[in-house]
Amino acid sequence: MAPSHSLSRRQFCGTVLASAVSVNAQKRAAVLHAPTEWSFESGKQYTDPFNDVELDVVFISPSGRNLRVPAFWAGESTWRVRFAPQETGHYSFTTVCTDTANRDLHGRTGPLDVGLYTGSNALYAHGLVQVSEDRRHFQHADGTPFFWLADTWWMGLTTRLSWPDGFQTLTADRVAKGFTVAQIVAGLYPDMPPFDPRGANEAGLAWQTDFARINPAYFDMADVRIQHLADRGIVACIVGAWGYFLPIMGVAKMKQHWRYLIARWGAYPVMWCLAGEGTMPYYLSKTHDADIVTQKHGWTELARYVKATDAFAHPITIHPSRSARNCVDDPALIDFDMLQTGHDDRRSAQSTVDTVLHSYHAEPTMPVIVGEVCYEGIQEASREEVQRFMFWAAILSGAAGHTYGANGIWQVNTREKPYGLSPHGHSWGDTPWEVAYQLPGSGQLGLAKKLLARYRWWKLESKPDLIEPHWTDQNYWQPFAARVPGELMIAFAPVSWKALLFKGVSAGMNAFFWNPTDGSERAIGPVTPDGAGNWQAPEFPIIRDWVLVLESATARTGMVK
Repeated sequence: MAPSHSLSRRQFCGTVLASAVSVNAQKRAAVLHAPTEWSFESGKQYTDPFNDVELDVVFISPSGRNLRVPAFWAGESTWRVRFAPQETGHYSFTTVCTDTANRDLHGRTGPLDVGLYTGSNALYAHGLVQVSEDRRHFQHADGTPFFWLADTWWMGLTTRLSWPDGFQTLTADRVAKGFTVAQIVAGLYPDMPPFDPRGANEAGLAWQTDFARINPAYFDMADVRIQHLADRGIVACIVGAWGYFLPIMGVAKMKQHWRYLIARWGAYPVMWCLAGEGTMPYYLSKTHDADIVTQKHGWTELARYVKATDAFAHPITIHPSRSARNCVDDPALIDFDMLQTGHDDRRSAQSTVDTVLHSYHAEPTMPVIVGEVCYEGIQEASREEVQRFMFWAAILSGAAGHTYGANGIWQVNTREKPYGLSPHGHSWGDTPWEVAYQLPGSGQLGLAKKLLARYRWWKLESKPDLIEPHWTDQNYWQPFAARVPGELMIAFAPVSWKALLFKGVSAGMNAFFWNPTDGSERAIGPVTPDGAGNWQAPEFPIIRDWVLVLESATARTGMVK
């Protein structure tokens, strides 16, 4: 039986908003960067409160900034506001309701006192994730670089990934491996028609039939999962809907959906993904070409709306069929370019490298992230060596991080109930998520991130001709290379048939081979370049993929823990 709207979240998990936050309705005290919440009760009754009333809360910060934050309808006659202060000191707030005659909701004022966060969670200690000043990578509010290593849990807010056991097991595994982001869809899912029961959680579906109104209890159940991610240091990349829902629901209804997401989770350490496969029509659409146009224009309008509504200015993107830049009329409306580059095993190498490079050099400048490529195990292919290639090829070509996915996790197959058929009549596979999360690729990408974290990875410059041989558009399975000038040279050799020649090598560097399967190292020792700055590396230890690192004596001093 589904819990009641007003108590469901607490009945379900027995916790308050966030363990890092002290929430007190009387004192209204909060800590820097962490979400806090309180509620407003309306004595006036509404026939359809979700559609009849909107409530905002305007916060004035200690420095005088005005922040207008949407509140959300929590069911019955309750509205809640969530706020993450970005300054310490004394705030004041005023409520603004569309029903100005309702004195319970309109014109309410009060204080909020904000102290420092003293815990160890990096998401609260360093602040919300944003785009860096050079628009090449992500960083926290205090300037600490943030490495995007994401996993793909499209249907992770449904009961297909059980709470608490399944969700907490998967989260703990990804945290242990070094993942920092989970891509997760907020109720309007891919690979299914609207109101498919596979999209339900413990409280049902996200919307009532015919999209009449939101179901707050669904989002109560989602809250505990989003909160759990944040408490474990994982940023949720919230995908608002799959793209084809826009012509089904219409722009006005989709704005309601997005306003609700912002009100629920804008105070959390999240990023926004407007839609999945934003311009892809529904699988069985009979108006394919018209839908593409409708969706591109519509998601452009939604991008403007989300930017205007989100007081916390979380980075925005859209999951594409190829590049997020192509899914909106104005690429300047998105903050980072998310790419999808294929599921064709080794044949996806060319599209991945070409698309990363095209985006990296395109205007406007923005961080580049491969958001979907070659789910491990999909079509009985794309095994761990392909996962390693896609990671290193993307990072050494200029990407700001990388996204992993496993067939079985994105749709959350269970042993008892595989996902089943997509609307097009085919099944992507029935590997249970309990098996898929242990596939070796996820751990190996975690090791790769751990290696890069020794250095100032955010300063890496793609430099293919740093080495010979290197990849070309005739052969994408030759080595890749990048550098941090004067500090680091790093090369990835997909197949180590020929020893590498490094160019422009500084004296005083040290070299080692790094095994991308297990993270083990084989020392080479001091590097002695010739008079032209060239250094011939020794033969690779065995024929397989390798990473070869040249580091200066001070290369690790700038690392971020």
